[in-house]
Amino acid sequence: MRDYWYKRAVFYELYIRGFQDSNGDGMGDIPGMTSRLEYLKRLGIDCIWLLPMYPSPGHDDGYDIMDFKSINPEFGTLTDFQLFLDKAHMLGIRVIADLVLNHTSNTHPWFLEAKKGPSSPYHDYFVWSDNPDKYANVPIIFQKSETSNWAWCHECGKYYWHRFFTHQPDLNYDNPKVREEMLGIVRFWLDKGLDGFRMDAVPYLYEREGTLCEGLPETHEFLKTIRRLIDESYPDAVLIAEANQWPEDLRQYFGDGDELHMAFNFPLMPRLFMAIRQEHHGPVVDIIRRTPELPENCQWAMFLRNHDELTLAMCTDEERDYMFKEYAKDPQMKLYSGIRRRLYPLLEKDIGKVQLLNAVLFTIPGSPVIYYGDEIGMGDNIYMGDRDGVRTPMHWDDNRNAGFSSCNPSKLYAPVITDPDFSYTSANVQVEELIPSSILNWMKRLIHLRRLFPSFSNGKLRFIFAENKKILSYFVEYDGERMLCVFNMASSSQPLNIDLSEFAGCRPVEVFGGAEFPPIGELPYQLALGPYGFYLFELCG
Repeated sequence: MRDYWYKRAVFYELYIRGFQDSNGDGMGDIPGMTSRLEYLKRLGIDCIWLLPMYPSPGHDDGYDIMDFKSINPEFGTLTDFQLFLDKAHMLGIRVIADLVLNHTSNTHPWFLEAKKGPSSPYHDYFVWSDNPDKYANVPIIFQKSETSNWAWCHECGKYYWHRFFTHQPDLNYDNPKVREEMLGIVRFWLDKGLDGFRMDAVPYLYEREGTLCEGLPETHEFLKTIRRLIDESYPDAVLIAEANQWPEDLRQYFGDGDELHMAFNFPLMPRLFMAIRQEHHGPVVDIIRRTPELPENCQWAMFLRNHDELTLAMCTDEERDYMFKEYAKDPQMKLYSGIRRRLYPLLEKDIGKVQLLNAVLFTIPGSPVIYYGDEIGMGDNIYMGDRDGVRTPMHWDDNRNAGFSSCNPSKLYAPVITDPDFSYTSANVQVEELIPSSILNWMKRLIHLRRLFPSFSNGKLRFIFAENKKILSYFVEYDGERMLCVFNMASSSQPLNIDLSEFAGCRPVEVFGGAEFPPIGELPYQLALGPYGFYLFELCG
């Protein structure tokens, strides 16, 4: 993988249930998703990330899996999936899918057999104890809905371990049969042509007394085993870690370039929102300075929003209180340790803020991930349960059900957004494709620009500090290409004087419009930026 395609890729997170219904049953499916691939090609993305597509009772929106080697019949068949995969590849789009390593559904055949007791060959596929005080120091992830990491099994008279919900028993990775089962699942999907996996909840695979049961050495060794399988048999596939941890702890999931190829940068995400509310570059600068260098073949996955709540787990108590105060004024907006809102509602439908944060996301070295619907400014529904309010149907046009489904509206798995500020009648693909200044067409330009300048995916970042702390500014350099990025985090116009004398004689060319600015000299370079304004310059000459 000397080419490292994932380092220059733009990812698109796609929720099958919410993307396109092909048969009128009110929920999205794989044939419907296939019919919309040309739209994603026009958008310019490189890789689709699919949320869980496996058979599931649906208690955790597909993350409670009943069969790892099949397709949820609500979405289609394995043949439908193969046709989707083949068409995506024909259009030059790669596809990765969620791989849930940590647990199964309590309706998975393995667990149904395991409940019969120690005589079952599957009993040791899960983690059991006679004592619910074992691993007592391990925190409960969902404290508002779970009171313990152990649950009682009446059938075999023991407790089983679950780091997530009671209906999601953890697999026992001390059992070599479990490890081989999961490696077989990896082979199964990659043999079909899948381009990799987003590895769900990877810190929690092993348990050891006296620890927090997170990121243990045994966990990293198994992740390296998966990586060896990838390198030997599927060298063009990619593995992305979902590990919501601090930067120094995240770093270990890359190993020496021999573990996972990518990891989501959870600590950066909330600080982008902090910086724009505080009108100060500090939160972004501080967390990036704390973020360690990665091996040459590794990459961060960068995102603003996704299918879960805007998690504040990687914030201090003071930072979390601040984010709740500023971004979750209605208690309905809070969920667990985060905020269940989409990007546009979070930023109060201010297109200047949306463009600014996306421009930062696309220019800080890493691979950006777009959540479906955010490219058209979709709204949310905070009055739906759990995280469902950010997983509503995609808005394709202003016809019935937003063009998502031909069914009676009451049959939809979730209602389309009709609130006046975010109604599907105005925030939809058909309308925005026709308006040159729409956020959709602006996002297409941003994606195209990132492809033109390799520095944004491969470069080294170096901050420039000026007296005006409302300005975030940095160089990104790669293979002789030099980019200067300047962002006004404030709601008012701001002046900027920065020392660029090391580039004296160079001509800054603004890459969005191609305008050439005055040459850099020995004196401080002067710029003025409007509210939430920014410049992306290539330093030429």
